[in-house]
Amino acid sequence: MSRALITGGTSGIGAAFARALARRGYDLVLVARDGARLEAAAEELRALGGREVETLQADLADAEATARVAARVESAGSPVDVLVNNAGFGVHTPLASRRTDVHEHAFAVMGRAVLVLSAAAARAMRARRAGTIINVSSTAGFMAMGAYSALKAWVTAFTESLAVELRGSGVTVTALCPGWVRTEFHSRAGIRTRSIPGFLWIDADRVVETCLAHAARGRVLSIPSIRYRLIFGIMRHLPRSAVRAISARITSERHDPAE
Repeated sequence: MSRALITGGTSGIGAAFARALARRGYDLVLVARDGARLEAAAEELRALGGREVETLQADLADAEATARVAARVESAGSPVDVLVNNAGFGVHTPLASRRTDVHEHAFAVMGRAVLVLSAAAARAMRARRAGTIINVSSTAGFMAMGAYSALKAWVTAFTESLAVELRGSGVTVTALCPGWVRTEFHSRAGIRTRSIPGFLWIDADRVVETCLAHAARGRVLSIPSIRYRLIFGIMRHLPRSAVRAISARITSERHDPAE
């Protein structure tokens, strides 16, 4: 029986991955911090199709908790065939702030955990010569909009590098780089979205279906929707000075003045 482990699998893109993989016949391992929400999500998924849903309550900012999840990823007794590193959150603290703890916490969840869990999956999957690793990054990683952009740029570069390392092993590695997705992410992060044109919003289920199709074909970068592939295809060829100017404009419009 195939099995997928999803971090941050109780809401947003993570929950969409859980639903999509359950429909494809995968048993699931959901990882999240909130135990009550984790169990509620598991019950909903079990009701969908009778899939086996295991839960792991873990705060990926904690190295020991991350190590526990990594051990589960590497388990030979009930192997993980698909790993989705999705856990994440917005970061608004200025890079020059004395509050470096905010950035350290963000990197622990969206950087170190991605490294540790991907490495664990790579070792186990390479030994079996099969498996899929999906790291949820962002088109923000192609921009210059503070700590979140910097972290997601790292996730994308890390994913591409791991894909090179695992080439020919039977293991595929994909960075999902979505744009504006209709989830609770933005409200939880305090991001103002009124100025975002309606045509730029994408449904989370559509994002996930596109990503899974790309991963099945071995694509390393998955940018959902033609409009985003066109926009960021152009962006990646602009001078970095132009990218910085665009990033400054977007940053000034997307946060409330009180932040």
